[in-house]
Amino acid sequence: MRRLAAALAAWTLALGPQSAAAQAADGEAAPVSAAAPATAPDPARFAEQITAFLEEDRVALRPPCQIVFTGSSSIRFWKTLGEDLAPLAVLNRGFGGSTIADVNHYFDQVVGRHSPAAVVFYAGENDLSAGREPEAIVADFERFLALKEAALGDAPVYFVSLKPSKLRWAQFARQGWINDRIRELAERRPDLQYIDVVQPMLSDGAPKEIFVEDGLHMTAEGYALWTAAVKPVLDADAERLIDACRAKAES
Repeated sequence: MRRLAAALAAWTLALGPQSAAAQAADGEAAPVSAAAPATAPDPARFAEQITAFLEEDRVALRPPCQIVFTGSSSIRFWKTLGEDLAPLAVLNRGFGGSTIADVNHYFDQVVGRHSPAAVVFYAGENDLSAGREPEAIVADFERFLALKEAALGDAPVYFVSLKPSKLRWAQFARQGWINDRIRELAERRPDLQYIDVVQPMLSDGAPKEIFVEDGLHMTAEGYALWTAAVKPVLDADAERLIDACRAKAES
């Protein structure tokens, strides 16, 4: 607990009133949102789903050093995750509609308790839709990294870029600003890697036909594009990550 408090205190002091990633953006301002300022939704709305995760964990013996996927519905609805990433040992802990702040709130339940070898992270879209400003979203992700560092040390985080979609195409510029800041952050942090899914999901400057009727969630074809972007990165690192994780667990 002292380690967690110290990490969060250092994170707060380092950032000041503006996120470190935003400060490092060479003065580039985030695109202005037309939405009303966001009021953070109550994470308690996910209590039932988190309880279900804990019950699953109680029933199923989960070994340490898996790769945990967490974030919003794009992770939650990746129903073929285990098959797509095989033979890697992966655990899906996405909960639909969540923001980065929600993932932070439930960090211990969805990430920390599993002592993963690595974390694959996807969230931020819902934050924008709720009116949260891009700078604040980047700062929320930096807090996630602080929580990760306090609990898991140098275990890596793979940030999947905010995806273009038909429903949220008007957010594309603001999504791009956030993606750029996270990419820059990854260039400075050895425990963070940025995975781009934007380009594979576009055709002639617009989202491909890879969405279900709501224009937001992906079809199997969309997840095939994600698999092609994510799996080679994890495969290249897997042996090193798992060995490091097991060594840490035995120490």
